[in-house]
Amino acid sequence: MRGFFIEKIMKKKTHDVFGISNEVLEDSYIDRGSLDNELKKLLKRRVHVAIRGPSKSGKSWLRQRAIENSITVQCRLGFTATDIYKSALAELGVKLIVTEQTKAHFKGKVEASGEFGSNLIAKAAAKLSSETGLEKQTSTQAVGRDITDLKFIANLIIESGKRLVIEDLHYLSADERVHLAYELKTLWDYGCFVIVVGVWGQANMLIHCNQDLSGRLEEISIEWVPDDLRAVIEKGGSALKVQISRDIQNKTILDCFGNVGLLQRLVLKLLDEAEIEEEQDSTLQISNNYFYDSSAMIVADQLNGVYQKFAERVASGIRKRSDATGIYAHAMASIMEADDRKHLNGIPLDEIYTSSSKRQPRIQKPNLKSILKKIDGLQVDSDGRGLVVTYDESEEKVLNVDRQLLFYRKYITVAWPWEELIKEAEEKDSQHKLYLVIADD
Repeated sequence: MRGFFIEKIMKKKTHDVFGISNEVLEDSYIDRGSLDNELKKLLKRRVHVAIRGPSKSGKSWLRQRAIENSITVQCRLGFTATDIYKSALAELGVKLIVTEQTKAHFKGKVEASGEFGSNLIAKAAAKLSSETGLEKQTSTQAVGRDITDLKFIANLIIESGKRLVIEDLHYLSADERVHLAYELKTLWDYGCFVIVVGVWGQANMLIHCNQDLSGRLEEISIEWVPDDLRAVIEKGGSALKVQISRDIQNKTILDCFGNVGLLQRLVLKLLDEAEIEEEQDSTLQISNNYFYDSSAMIVADQLNGVYQKFAERVASGIRKRSDATGIYAHAMASIMEADDRKHLNGIPLDEIYTSSSKRQPRIQKPNLKSILKKIDGLQVDSDGRGLVVTYDESEEKVLNVDRQLLFYRKYITVAWPWEELIKEAEEKDSQHKLYLVIADD
């Protein structure tokens, strides 16, 4: 009886195997293309590492498995390189106060906000003193210290024994990415090696921003092929003694659009619908398509609030911009109408212009290009998060950074608010033309 009780306790729960998790779920983790070993190899070298891939493609899990001890900074819209340093040092108990900064100059002060931070500043100060041949400062003098370049910040990070990880790089503006690319070269000179994670379309984007990073930065690209996604389902199913039919596997793989996070979520909900909550005593087959169809609708419905909020923010932002041609609304309509393939590969500026100008001939391509550069600001919430699409200036493409959108619009019929804004703009335009005719008469 006791043995039965222990066996019952030890059974794996479905949410320990599948689902969205801030921790790596080993029973359904797949090392596609041996990227784990590739990243571990690069981490031993004197290089920065950039990890790029679509949203929820497993970038963070890959990074977590390779780097156990990190300082992780999540970028938001409007973030600068300085904000990254402030956030990183705050995790170390150090407050950074910047008084002056240009592309080539940095001036400010660091102050300890705890014992760890105080000790860290003392160590960094001692290292800097030994490097410059100056007399060491006492720990009390080092608690508050003026800094004139990035070297002291680099030393603080190095002395912490942790690796700096910058996530969601795509939230930085194009200019700020260039700025960061130059700062990364300086950090490399000081022996401070960084992991950069995000969504961007151009391979080796940071090297294009600063060619001096060539040889100093290595990029890893994450993309999922159907066989790898199938392996996630089968590995997790094996851990739970659950065998999901090939047909349901195929539906799940097609619906997730290469988003392994969404696939994890769909499989967990599928198991819920089949009333499976834990590891089975013997292999159980799941082949009823009703379970999957029901789980897909539930997940799509759960996403409804996310995209309705997104739509509301965009519509509100458009209304604040006076624009006779309704160019913002037409651009959003063209982007959202683009087919799945274009969302997966990037939607070229020329295609958005062709689509928009067919409906409103007065739209000019230079104006469209200008507003696409501002499209990020329409979407984000008060915390500067929530991007769904972003414009890549170097590639002149709109990139989808949230592939769940493609799944959502497949299962939910949406009346996007910018369509109503287009009608309003057209009515105002017609009224204005009528007024001009009457005035001429």
